[in-house]
Amino acid sequence: MFRPYRTLLARPGALAFSASGLLARLPMSMAGIGIVLVVVAGYDSYALAGRVSAAYVLTQALCSPRLARLVDRHGQARVMRPAIAVTSVGLAGLAVAATLQLPVGWLYVAAVVTGATMGSFGSLVRARWSHVVHTPRELHTAYSLESAFDELVFVVGPVLATTLAAGVSPVAALVVSVTGLVVGGYWFLGLHATQPPHVARPVGAARTRSVMRSSGMVVLAFVFAAVGAIFGATDVATVAFAGEQGHPELAGVVLAVFALGSMIAGLLYGARHWTAPLWRRFVLGTVALALGASLFVLVTSMTVLAGVMFVAGFAIAPTIINGNSLVRSFVPRARLTEGLALVGTMLGVGVSFGASIAGLAIDADGSRGGYLVVVVAALAVLGATAAALGTLRSATSELMFVDEPVTAPARAADLTAADKTEADPAEAGPLAVDPL
Repeated sequence: MFRPYRTLLARPGALAFSASGLLARLPMSMAGIGIVLVVVAGYDSYALAGRVSAAYVLTQALCSPRLARLVDRHGQARVMRPAIAVTSVGLAGLAVAATLQLPVGWLYVAAVVTGATMGSFGSLVRARWSHVVHTPRELHTAYSLESAFDELVFVVGPVLATTLAAGVSPVAALVVSVTGLVVGGYWFLGLHATQPPHVARPVGAARTRSVMRSSGMVVLAFVFAAVGAIFGATDVATVAFAGEQGHPELAGVVLAVFALGSMIAGLLYGARHWTAPLWRRFVLGTVALALGASLFVLVTSMTVLAGVMFVAGFAIAPTIINGNSLVRSFVPRARLTEGLALVGTMLGVGVSFGASIAGLAIDADGSRGGYLVVVVAALAVLGATAAALGTLRSATSELMFVDEPVTAPARAADLTAADKTEADPAEAGPLAVDPL
């Protein structure tokens, strides 16, 4: 099963940028919960902690695609090196402000600075894979590997953050998060040989249009937001359910089981070459995820909940893998990082929104109310996917399944087409599609 991954990581530089990217992604699962823990410890207010965390998440949602656009235009290292420095200062400032119990305005300032410069190392790593590999089969395996690593981060991150907060200090979660970002991030950005080429906009060229002008990207953005709402509501409802069952300490373990099921599914999914059209597999994945999430309202014990979460988790990674692969059919190659960052950002927005709505429902009706929010989000996923079947089918045209190597001239031609699309969309046709 692991042979495709060994072959992939044997490519020159691949193991180094994948490993460093994994380390740099620690804040993805630790920063949010770390902010909550340190604010609660300093101000004894979950409401304030939620608002500060929301400021961080929403700022990241607004700024991450714009930061990714700069990366596509100027290169990963040139943009992200100063961004990492500013992010580190923001997280450190937030920890200091909470520890010293400074006026709450400083918390919001630090949260906004952090969110505005955090970026998405997951999209940076995937962009490198798109540059390094030469066939759709290899790219499928690479994206599957990175999705499994995403889930590994979500298995380890929350448990590590809560353990450090309880055993060492609430600030320790943010310290480890910053350390992972700095060490992994600068290691990753120092690997110049695998950095994808950037496409600078010529002087006087027309302003770059948003990738959201593609109907396919609109579909993916909405579906990913709804999927994120499932995750966010599930997190909060599970914490409430564990408290109702008298085992609050098991909430993190059960959520880790959810991510573990997804990680295993991602590895299994990526080890096989699939011949079914990509759009169809994406649709089936969203249906399976929605159905699995809807089962949460039926659980009666922590053991049953863990079992349901493990099984339902098997639909997560394949759905995210297919969604990220679809981005390559909806945006020009020169805008790939921006497109990947956008869907990742929408996932984060959905998590924040789902957690907020679930919190209100839990106050009114306990954990059952939170799980009902999960069901509503699942129905939104199904509705959005069903409404967009035609768009998904026509836009992809099974282009991801031509298992032929892409030569260097073909890549250069594609970059030229991407440039033409930016200057004059009509010149490249109604939709700029990656030839892979």
